Formats: sequence, structure tokens, C-alpha cells
Amino acid sequence: MKYLIIGAGGTGGSIGAFMTEAGKDVTLIDQGMHLEAIQKNGLKMETTYKGNYTVCPMKAWDMDHYNEQPDVIFNCVKDYSLQDTIPFIKRVAHKDTVVIPILNVYGTGGRIQKQLPDLLVTDGCIYVAAEIKEPGTILQKGDIFRVVYGVRKPEEYRPVLEQVATDLEDSGITGIVSDNIRRDALQKFSYVSPMAACGAYYDINAGAAQQKGKVRDTFIALMREIDALAQAMDIHFAVDIVDTNLEILDNLSPTASTSMQRDLKQGKNSEMNGLIFEVVLLGRQYGVHVPTYEMIAEKLGFKA
Repeated sequence: MKYLIIGAGGTGGSIGAFMTEAGKDVTLIDQGMHLEAIQKNGLKMETTYKGNYTVCPMKAWDMDHYNEQPDVIFNCVKDYSLQDTIPFIKRVAHKDTVVIPILNVYGTGGRIQKQLPDLLVTDGCIYVAAEIKEPGTILQKGDIFRVVYGVRKPEEYRPVLEQVATDLEDSGITGIVSDNIRRDALQKFSYVSPMAACGAYYDINAGAAQQKGKVRDTFIALMREIDALAQAMDIHFAVDIVDTNLEILDNLSPTASTSMQRDLKQGKNSEMNGLIFEVVLLGRQYGVHVPTYEMIAEKLGFKA
């Protein structure tokens, strides 16, 4: 199958590099110096468990110059750039193209589906600690690499989703077709949202939350508020999210941080609205008290 990955940052770049190395037909979409470096020298990967290597050649274009029709599109941009990808997807997709959003913000697939009514848009999430180290180089800071995706309605299921999982597995990525993506995407959100909130509030990396103390206690409190919200939304996790997410956290490099935190430090747009403020709004919608989120949101400038 022909894969297109929109966004070649830590998420999209990692997927693209692993799949290309495994012989899959993959094209990355990006822009600026990062794209230029990939086109010239390939995509350099620095990983904790596969060592350092370069995937070259690596097919990469900007949106204006891509002229193929992909079978599967992984949309890996930040939430604030999502709208910019919709006209591009409409231009390049064929009638059977499947769009798999891999974003941090919960509920993204449903929002995109409304704008792409003629295509199948799943929901999805990813477990990976990776970032752009410099143009053309992706740095991974942990061994976990898992992509979870699925349809929101059983009647939307297509066998091609299993082929995607097989191609991911062939590439050294755990691929899971979820039978309850609403639950599984919120479970991922229950990690990335509290971690982003702690990172921004305390200005810390993963190492501070790996130690007993105030930061870790805050991380746990935020997860419990997400758990309470899930119950009000009639979503029931299959695992204890506190234990599960602490295990994920403790296996990361102490220097790992969230993309939202890095964007804030660099003065860029961030996903703060979707990762933190939206939880406060959902709490009010479902009548769930989220005092830790409210405290952090207030400090970060949330206006009721």
C-alpha cells in the first residue's frame, strides 16, 4: 500500500523512518529546513534501542509538490495545524483512502470526519517519546513505540485496517486495531494531558515526575480526574490508568518532555487548549470536579 504521512516531527518522522526502512512505500510531508535536510541527506534517527542510523533516500515533499494518491494517510501534525491539512487531503485522496489521525488531542478523528465526509477517518493515538533534535534528525527517548487506531462505529470497519497493523508490525512498530477507540484514545490522553500539564506548570522534564514528591503527586491527581471524567462519559478503562501510565513514565529517559512544553518554551503555538483547557470544559459539561486541572489552567491563562 501507498502511505502518506503528514508531519515529519517526532511522531510522523518516526513512523516514516521505521516503515521506509522496512521497505514500505512511504512519503513524508513537511516544510522548511527539516524537509530540505530530509530531501538532501535522508532522515537521521537517534534511538535508544536501535542505535543511530539514517534512512536514505527518504521520499519527502511539501504539500504543493506531492502528486500521488495514497491508500493510507497518517495525519501527524499538531492540533493547531490540523485545518491546514484538510484541503490537501481532499486533493490527494482517492475514494478508498483511509485517514488515521495521530494527534494528542482527544476526539480529533470525529472532527475531521465531518470535514471529509466521503472518506473513512478513524481515531488514533501513539505511544512514543520522540522529537526533532535538529533539521533532518529525530531523537527517540524511550523504547515504547505503539500506534493504536480504530473506527468509532462497527459498520465503518474495513479489512485494510488490519493490513496497516501488519505493515506497522513488519516495521518494528506495535500496531493495534482497537475495538473501542473511544476508550483507548482517552486512555492515551490520560497520560499525555497530565504530563503536558505538569511539564508546563512546573517547567520540568520526565525525570522530576519519576521521583516521589509534588510533581508525581500532581501527575497522579490529574490522571484520577481524567478517570472520573471517563466514568461520567460512560467510558470504562480496561486497566488502572494510574499504574499503567506511571509505568510508561518511569521507562522514559529522564530528559523526555512533551511537545506542548517544548512549543511553549520556543514561543510557538501550542496544544494547550485541547490538552488542558478542554478538560476543564468537559468537567463542567459532565458535572465532574477537576480541581487540579482548574488550578493549572488558571495559571496558564484559561479564561472561563
